[in-house]
Amino acid sequence: MSQHQEHNIKVQSEQLESLKIIEEASERTIEYMNKMSTVLVLVNQNNEQAELLKNMVLDLGWFDGDRMKFEDWWREMRLFLKSNQVMETDNRITVILTHLREGVARIYAQKKLDELDKETGIQDWNEFI
Repeated sequence: MSQHQEHNIKVQSEQLESLKIIEEASERTIEYMNKMSTVLVLVNQNNEQAELLKNMVLDLGWFDGDRMKFEDWWREMRLFLKSNQVMETDNRITVILTHLREGVARIYAQKKLDELDKETGIQDWNEFI
């Protein structure tokens, strides 16, 4: 076998090895894309479900401190927090305080906000309610 033929065989062998590497990378890419596609479908389904819940529970409005209305308002607030996926304690407290805008409730919200401004750590839900 001549040197030229040996060289051609070596080049073809290298090209074949490169093609195998490219094929393996392509297969891994396709597998990854299939997995990502599945993840995106699941995320989209979760987002659609969250949006549906969000649309089911309307913003309940402000609470003015009327004790006769509190039980209904509190139930609606809990549903509002759940449907909008407000799970973090600080966020839950913030949402609640923003809905306490009139009368005694406004005074309570201001007092609580002043207390929270002084604290630096994560709020305690049980202490808040």
